Amino acid sequence: MRLDYVRELDEYPTGRRRIRILAMAVLAILIGSYEGQIAPVVPLLLRDLDMSLTTYGSLSALAVIAGAIAAGVGGRLTDRLGRVRLLVPLMLLTAACCFAMTLVHTPGQLLAARVALAFVDGMAMAGTAPLVRDFSPRMGRAQAFGFWTWGPVGANFLAAAIAGATLPLLNDSWRSQFVIMGTISLVVSIIIAFNIADLSPQLRARIQQTEHRTLAVADPSRPARVRDLFAHGHIWAHLIGIGLWLVLYLTLALYGQTMLVQTFHVSAAQASQIMTAFWVLDLAALVAVGRISDRWQLRKPISVVGTAAAAAITGYLVILMGRPAVPAVHLMVTGALLGTALAVAYGPWMANFSENAEDVDPRLQGTAWGAYGFLSRAMAVVALFAVPRVVEESGWQTWLAASLVCLLLYIPASLFFRGPWRRPMTATEWKPAAAVGSAE
Repeated sequence: MRLDYVRELDEYPTGRRRIRILAMAVLAILIGSYEGQIAPVVPLLLRDLDMSLTTYGSLSALAVIAGAIAAGVGGRLTDRLGRVRLLVPLMLLTAACCFAMTLVHTPGQLLAARVALAFVDGMAMAGTAPLVRDFSPRMGRAQAFGFWTWGPVGANFLAAAIAGATLPLLNDSWRSQFVIMGTISLVVSIIIAFNIADLSPQLRARIQQTEHRTLAVADPSRPARVRDLFAHGHIWAHLIGIGLWLVLYLTLALYGQTMLVQTFHVSAAQASQIMTAFWVLDLAALVAVGRISDRWQLRKPISVVGTAAAAAITGYLVILMGRPAVPAVHLMVTGALLGTALAVAYGPWMANFSENAEDVDPRLQGTAWGAYGFLSRAMAVVALFAVPRVVEESGWQTWLAASLVCLLLYIPASLFFRGPWRRPMTATEWKPAAAVGSAE
């Protein structure tokens, strides 16, 4: 294998080679998400730096803003320079940022360290979703993106498990976790560098239905222009729709345990068990539903059904919040069903968004996913600022009801997405929804 980390392929890879490269992209998003995990050591960090939770929340929001800007910029750069050319060196740099966290002794230093890490990591991870698109033909794309989603979700488990196993052995030193994090990230980054590859610009311009069948190729005489992507209404419908959908998801990801403890008066351990059931079923459903979506070659109807089911379960949870006592087992089952429903919606949406952007111009995948990366982080900033204030004034029931309304608004937005509502008679009858390189 060549030592040059940028390996461009001039022929579309098949079989195990393609799967190995896809696995590296999934591993990259897992490690990138793990590097951003700080929740397991926040109590220790607050005590050591003599910092309030409000101050920590503000610092975190500023770091997320930096990551949002980086994701938008990085997405465009991956289209211009290539995915791997940015991914590998930036992953090595994020490992260095993890080690730098051990030098933090004041809230100001924490802000500088977290902003630097968020910016570098946001730009690095902007290339992972486009890589999944590049190496996953449409017949298997929803399942591939289901595995990609394991990265952000699995990072929660990885950080919690490592912290739980090592903190007691290392005198509850929060700095020890960043040494471990940096070491793991450095080793994995080197492994990825020697096993990942990039498609040549000519191959990235193709739309692949299967490993061996190309549906369309972008016109090489027409430059890839960002304004062409955002001139299409269905792209904006995707971004607005998923932005509203993310309100509930981010609420659960950022404040799930806190909401359960404060609303249902369960213990912190019980709240973690309930959220564990949510994430475990979410992970399993992502891959299972992705497989069904690929087999049927349907995206929109499956995503809408999942969203409608999630809305119904969320509505039930809002009702439960008005009851005096709810058993923990009841909450665990409700949480597991909600996690499943959200997974049913999310995996097919990712495939649908990728395919719709691909139909405009397959050379703009990085730009499209960069816009999504910016949006998702922007919504996280909104959640970090808005949730505590709304809950303080009106309670968790009001915020969850507002999240339910946002979730329901995803459904009318989905009417503007491109793609079939019914299963094609045969997979080979499916055609791209729009002419490649055209504008509406």
